[in-house]
Amino acid sequence: MSTALSTTTAYARLEIRRTLRDQGFVISTLGVPVMMYLLFTNLGGQNDPAYRTAAMVGMAAYGALGAALSLGGGVAEDKSNGWLRQLRITPMTPRRVVTGRALTGAVVVLPSIGAVLLAGGLVNGVRMPVLQWVAVALALWLGSLPFTLLGLGNGYRLTPQATGAVNVACNLGLAVVGGLWFPVELFPDWLASVASWTPTYRFAEAARALAEGRVPGTTAMVLLAGWAALFGTYAAVSYRRSARTI
Repeated sequence: MSTALSTTTAYARLEIRRTLRDQGFVISTLGVPVMMYLLFTNLGGQNDPAYRTAAMVGMAAYGALGAALSLGGGVAEDKSNGWLRQLRITPMTPRRVVTGRALTGAVVVLPSIGAVLLAGGLVNGVRMPVLQWVAVALALWLGSLPFTLLGLGNGYRLTPQATGAVNVACNLGLAVVGGLWFPVELFPDWLASVASWTPTYRFAEAARALAEGRVPGTTAMVLLAGWAALFGTYAAVSYRRSARTI
């Protein structure tokens, strides 16, 4: 294994362990989405299989969104306590540091996705072929990348306190407007139009299509790629800016 790859993966493993040991992270990204999913789908005698499946995907997406954004808080704390400054005097290049953080995001979103999908299958009786379950989980996993980049950009650019506030606003705003909590069909026309341009709506739309046995639309894929490029640029610019201030 090359030195660059080994140091990057070692850094990613360190950050993954730090993140998963955080009790607040576990509660907010596993416990809350599962609880909300079970409440939304079981209150009022709600027993529509299609609704339970769609809500399962939406809440798994919400859990992944929160987990991805939460990385920004850790980055902001590392910046304020001098950890990023220490990394800059090690053989870790800026690219390796950012890549290691992105790899961390790719791992820490998995428990959030898996917990909600398990609740859907084991508690709410959602049934799909095995390959369909795998496709939905894979779509949610890959689709979370833009939000990891958004969280990293916030962390590199803002103070820990500001990062926390901005990430909460992004989490709630993108979840609600993107239709992760409530079906977009319930929105007024103007808000539904806005929702169609959000990354969260397209994120969940792609996974819901797979859950229904359909191929995700080209529009969803193109918009998600566009948002990933935009947030990736934001993260890179924020990282370069942080290098001049720490």
